[in-house]
Amino acid sequence: MSGTQSFLTIGSMAILALMSLRFNTTLLQSRTLEVENKVYLTAFSLADDLIEEIKQKAFDEQTIEWRSINPEELSDADTFGPYDPGEYSVLDFDDIDDYHGYQKDVSAPHAEDYSITSTVHYVTAANQDVISSTQTFFKRVTVQVTSPYMSHPVYLSFVFTLHSK
Repeated sequence: MSGTQSFLTIGSMAILALMSLRFNTTLLQSRTLEVENKVYLTAFSLADDLIEEIKQKAFDEQTIEWRSINPEELSDADTFGPYDPGEYSVLDFDDIDDYHGYQKDVSAPHAEDYSITSTVHYVTAANQDVISSTQTFFKRVTVQVTSPYMSHPVYLSFVFTLHSK
């Protein structure tokens, strides 16, 4: 084998090795993106599941029994949170603001250690992005889902009104 042929053989082997390396890198990036998408989709589904669960509850402790009510009669925002008297678990939650500060951990088959937390705030009628310091007929629930497998948390919000059912 002459020097030129050896040089061409070595060059073609180097090009083949580079192409193989590039192919493997692309394949690995594609797999990583696929897994990341599954993790984010699962996180979104977990947040949506909690919102759907909350939709089944009364707007406020004062509206469990349907009656006409003024905003001032609704629960004070300082009393939001889990475990009103007689509520010992999430199964006992009977109104939206019971989910304020609620937290649970969930593991799924392809990714473990999801952490789900929710917050509840009164918001203004004019702008549901503005938290109200007084009672209103609008409550915004924000669910946050985190996981060590996600670079950013997933947030899902829903605004409930007294007459939304």
